[in-house]
Amino acid sequence: MPTKGTKMVTLLRWRTRDIGDTNIARYEEGALPDGAGRAECQVVDPVGLPLQAMVTVQSAEGHAVARGGTDAYGLFCAAVPSGNYYLIVVCDGFQPYRAPVQVFSGARSSAGVIALGVEPLPPTPELGHWDIDPNHTAIRFVASHIGLAEIHGRFNRFSGSVWIDEPMRDSQVDVFIEADSIDTGAPKRDDHLRSRDFLDVSAYPYLIFSGGNFVHRGGSHWEVTGLLEMRGIVRTVKLDTTYAGLGTGMRGEARVACKAVTDLQRDDFGLTWQKMLPHGIAAIGTTIRIELDIQAVRSVLPEAPTART
Repeated sequence: MPTKGTKMVTLLRWRTRDIGDTNIARYEEGALPDGAGRAECQVVDPVGLPLQAMVTVQSAEGHAVARGGTDAYGLFCAAVPSGNYYLIVVCDGFQPYRAPVQVFSGARSSAGVIALGVEPLPPTPELGHWDIDPNHTAIRFVASHIGLAEIHGRFNRFSGSVWIDEPMRDSQVDVFIEADSIDTGAPKRDDHLRSRDFLDVSAYPYLIFSGGNFVHRGGSHWEVTGLLEMRGIVRTVKLDTTYAGLGTGMRGEARVACKAVTDLQRDDFGLTWQKMLPHGIAAIGTTIRIELDIQAVRSVLPEAPTART
């Protein structure tokens, strides 16, 4: 029910007409606050298939007045006060787009069909060997605690390398993590995590990831599949990877960077220790989220020795 003092507009029939470059459709039925209309669009990919994208209705002054996702048909609709707006459309793997739309009171104002272009692939690294830089790399994890909050931790000591091949799909990454370098900021908890209840670092000093099969998922998104060994158990892991591109370091060295995330089920690696709290709440969640921020530098390999004459 409308609140007191709010005038509702009810339209029983509609017709479509053109005002400049904007399509306006009068409503068959429904109600809108006085002075409001609807901003609409449909978002598709370069071949016309619908995309599930995020759309922001932005005022002429640059303020976001509405935001939402498109539906399974790529359609978006939001009720906003009459005026001039831009629809800002973003979708992973595609170039963002800004479309103007003029919204009229009691009407549907459409920006039409918006076809997003594919986001260009950033330049790939030079072929060959790259060393992971531990001083500019972070290996973090997040676990649920008592079903209420999260525990954040990291591994402080690790090494690794990336071999860039042609085709890119055949590239390889290897990472060696020292298990006893686990750090959650609580020494007693860290000692427990190093014990046989969890990582059992005396028997299994390393966590090892060896991955290949670099699959391009569009734009800067890749999927890297590999084998993770923890506590002597090996499981297949898929890293959802965002490639940040190439850069130059403070000393002029070539650098490459990426972010990657994945979710692990700790039971898969024998990390079954659990303590149940009242009302059946588990002290530690079963899913561990892994977050990686990686920088690698081009390896400087020694020149092959020349034969003496």
